[in-house]
Amino acid sequence: MRGGPGDAERRQRWGRLFEELDSNKDGRVDVHELRQGLARLGGGDPNRDTQQGSSPEGDTDPHGGLDLEEFSRYLQERERRLLLLFHSLDRNQDGHIDVSEIQQSFRALGISISLEQAEKILHSMDRDGTMTIDWQEWRDHFLLHSLENVEDVVYFWKHSTVLDIGECLTVPDEFSEQEKLSGMWWKQLVAGAVAGAVSRTGTAPLDRLKVFMQVHASKTNKLNILGGLRNMIREGGMRSLWRGNGINVLKIAPESAIKFMAYEQIKRAIRGQQESLHVQERFVAGSLAGATAQTIIYPMEVLKTRLTLRRTGQYKGLLDCAWQILEREGPRAFYRGYLPNVLGIIPYAGIDLAVYETLKNRWLQQYSHDSADPGILVLLACGTVSSTCGQIASYPLALVRTRMQAQASIEGAPQLSMLGLFRHILSQDGVWGLYRGIAPNFMKVIPAVSISYVVYENMKQALGVTSR
Repeated sequence: MRGGPGDAERRQRWGRLFEELDSNKDGRVDVHELRQGLARLGGGDPNRDTQQGSSPEGDTDPHGGLDLEEFSRYLQERERRLLLLFHSLDRNQDGHIDVSEIQQSFRALGISISLEQAEKILHSMDRDGTMTIDWQEWRDHFLLHSLENVEDVVYFWKHSTVLDIGECLTVPDEFSEQEKLSGMWWKQLVAGAVAGAVSRTGTAPLDRLKVFMQVHASKTNKLNILGGLRNMIREGGMRSLWRGNGINVLKIAPESAIKFMAYEQIKRAIRGQQESLHVQERFVAGSLAGATAQTIIYPMEVLKTRLTLRRTGQYKGLLDCAWQILEREGPRAFYRGYLPNVLGIIPYAGIDLAVYETLKNRWLQQYSHDSADPGILVLLACGTVSSTCGQIASYPLALVRTRMQAQASIEGAPQLSMLGLFRHILSQDGVWGLYRGIAPNFMKVIPAVSISYVVYENMKQALGVTSR
């Protein structure tokens, strides 16, 4: 790039910009001057660029500002990245980005924007009135500004990493290339795992009650929430309400890690040369990744159910439980209920994703005038509603899975297949029998979401995850 006429013109342009920003003429541009300059130019907050990793690597003294050479190196790298992004959005490669290409780019992220909204985005960058954006307009608009329109939507609307309501069947979140390169992705996953552990521990009594009612409640015994709690406390005391919580927490880390790695590999295979996945492709990739993770960690699911339902003194611990199952029922027992479990991923992940994307699009279309940040209450509400809808759709399969996992340990219980168990429940208890235990399941949603979010935000701060 050095030595050509284009390079000379570029360096002159950078020099003029440097002089304009260097208000105190000390030969350096600091954050304060950059903020003032952006305000004059109609730009955003430079702190956001710093947090996103856009500050130049050549800046040896970030607090002292940048000299002309460091400033030029930063702009050179910034222009290179902007050119790559410009080419990826210019789908017909005619050197201009038009309204339809802006709509296609958002649609690829699962975001539906109207023609009017796309024109508004384009108009903010279009200086010559052609209703298209050429490279110079694109470069000048974003050279010192954050890439807000697309990246903010992906950043602010993270779903599965933030919320844990006891089920790991959601489609994983997308991480930007910057988050992957900076290592922020694994910190967010760790924060999510710790939040899930605290959330599950806090709501463990309700989770155990749900499992207890799924297996033992029927028309004849009329077991309800208070009766179930009384039975559990009478049999094992207050501590018995947390039975099975240890392994429920233990399986978060391997399941999250396997699902994330599988999702990235499957996504790469589906995507090919595409820049990003469509919503339908995300659903397929997420479902396959969830099935992969569930296949590998499923024995832990069986152990969790058995330990949750155990009587006082039945098992000495996790290893003793595993050994007794292996000795009495054989290795196949560790995959009882596997089929309804995997089938349950499809309605859960599909409806969760569809409802979340619908709510997200509705909010973006109606309220995202200045920012893609929905605020905590909107994000939690959308996540809670979508996850709850997914749970309602997949609950009968989850109940049959739990009954199949537990039936070998219940004296006198018939050993039925998935279809046989469905028929048995419908004949004995009707359709409502497929929703036994759903009341405590709903009761734990709001505390689980609240706890997981508070812990997640605190863990992000402790791990140094930058927020915008």
